Amino acid sequence: MTTPLSGPAATHASARTSPPGAVRTATEPAITATGLAKSYGDKVVLDGIDLHVPEGTVFALLGPNGAGKTTTVQILSTLVPADAGEARLAGHDLVGEADAVRRAIGVTGQFSAVDNLLTAEENLLLMADLHHLSRREGRRRATELLRRFDLTEAATGPAATFSGGMRRKLDLAMTLVGDPRVIFLDEPTTGLDPRSRRTMWDIIRGLVDDRGVTIFLTTQYLEEADQLADRIAVLDGGHLVAEGTAEELKRRIPGGHIRLRFADPGRLESAAALFTATKRDDEALTLHIPSDGSVPTLRAVLDILDGASVEADELTIHTPDLDDVFLTLTGSAR
Repeated sequence: MTTPLSGPAATHASARTSPPGAVRTATEPAITATGLAKSYGDKVVLDGIDLHVPEGTVFALLGPNGAGKTTTVQILSTLVPADAGEARLAGHDLVGEADAVRRAIGVTGQFSAVDNLLTAEENLLLMADLHHLSRREGRRRATELLRRFDLTEAATGPAATFSGGMRRKLDLAMTLVGDPRVIFLDEPTTGLDPRSRRTMWDIIRGLVDDRGVTIFLTTQYLEEADQLADRIAVLDGGHLVAEGTAEELKRRIPGGHIRLRFADPGRLESAAALFTATKRDDEALTLHIPSDGSVPTLRAVLDILDGASVEADELTIHTPDLDDVFLTLTGSAR
């Protein structure tokens, strides 16, 4: 990407959007990519991945360190060229219409691009200048974003004094000055405390629900993907090894079960005789029955127990979570 900018503001200003009110194509996906590949020397970082991200959704890309998540963001945001493959963002070809792509996207990287020597308001006004907004429009957007991100009271304070959560909010607010249609968030809550992380989740979800933007999210926090993402892809060793909704991915992983606890060994014995492929614990008086976590499966188990007049004291359901998905599908488990 060619740009005259350098320093903290460059990350944000690399993505200027089309004017407010421009016609937006609702039928075309926000992001499509086919066969994206990238190597650095002998190291293959991406090995021909395909992506399809509908407009107005949150798409999460998961993977261990070195899986290629940040490289994917860098390619799609025009920061580095792909070795092979093609992509379209917001209706524009990644290579042939790179300037149009930059006008349609915003990027918030792993490390804050806030200028510590400026106040929150000055950081936003700087971004407005870089987006060539009029002074009046720049001040209007800065005021609106300070309010939206609950930074009005801190607007005139130096960014160097901000907490981690405040800096990340300002960082994201700076990305929004250009009114992007697609926003790349590369591990946006790294280092935040749980309360600040949840505040960021609310803000991110609000951007989709209220403004209709598309979020491309990379994260190491599996709960974050579970909470935010409409669809999740798992990247490992340069390959996409799985994609789907959180629930679809969880159902692909074995290990779900219904746990029954009984009052005495006799009832445990009677129940064990009713089911096959179970795991029992005579000391804890529990029986584990394989389950996909669905209501029909649970109903069938209860019907079998009821038909045999066997009563369980306690029933709990365990379904795989995204931790199980991650560990099963990526190199961390091998």
